[in-house]
Amino acid sequence: MHALTPLLLVLALAAVPAQPSRPPAPVGAKADYHVHVKGGLTLEGALQRSQETGVTYGIVVNGGVGFPIQDDTGLEAFLRETRGKAAYVAFQAEGREWAGLFGRATLEKFDYIFTDAMTWTDDKGRRMRLWIPGDVGRIDDPQAFMDMLVDRASGIFAGEPIDLYVNPTYLPDQLAHDYDRLWTPARMKRIVDGLAANGIGMEINNRYRIPSLAFVRLAKQAGIKFACGTNNAGADDLGRNEYCAQIIEEAGLGPADFWTPPAEGQKAIQRRPRTGGARH
Repeated sequence: MHALTPLLLVLALAAVPAQPSRPPAPVGAKADYHVHVKGGLTLEGALQRSQETGVTYGIVVNGGVGFPIQDDTGLEAFLRETRGKAAYVAFQAEGREWAGLFGRATLEKFDYIFTDAMTWTDDKGRRMRLWIPGDVGRIDDPQAFMDMLVDRASGIFAGEPIDLYVNPTYLPDQLAHDYDRLWTPARMKRIVDGLAANGIGMEINNRYRIPSLAFVRLAKQAGIKFACGTNNAGADDLGRNEYCAQIIEEAGLGPADFWTPPAEGQKAIQRRPRTGGARH
């Protein structure tokens, strides 16, 4: 076989599609791993803002029961749109049924997968979306509700292949004012122990200003890694990780305390089976 001339070699290489490039992994408040393109914020607008602020973004798509995307076709379309951009590409798993809706081969194409403990079924069989008052109803026994929430979160950590726990420790509006009392040391420890046992990072959420400083300090002691994230509703509430920066300073977090998207082969979807530990 004849060797390729320099010109032919250049043409041959040009015909090979470039692999998606990942931005360098920043630490601390220089990354926002939870950015949604919605509410007037376009992908192009998000990338422009990332460039202007110097904050690297993780662009997120939601998928699950009750969401526009409920199968691989929708996820693949999102991947085609975002792949190769100067941002990470993430999947937000909604509800507890998500692992049965999407194929592993598609999920592995995302840089990371995250979820929260905001959608689950209570002991009476009611599907709870904690940010919707009508779903939650009146909570007559906050202590029992908290125990149920911690139980569901623990099941998620044990049974779902996620890399990051987002909107962490979120409480419904009617309980949020009592956050510090309801998140007792014992309950905090169960959350932290579940994350540590399954190699899951914890988001410091800029929109909801959670978790608390006490929660972060306990998680740091357990070796949990932290990521900054917004969970923005649109273009107007995407800040610069102000709350995360505050917690970083107050908790004394250093470079070794921060989560970064896992390397290929180390993603949770690749190293953990999907056992469906939490109730639907």
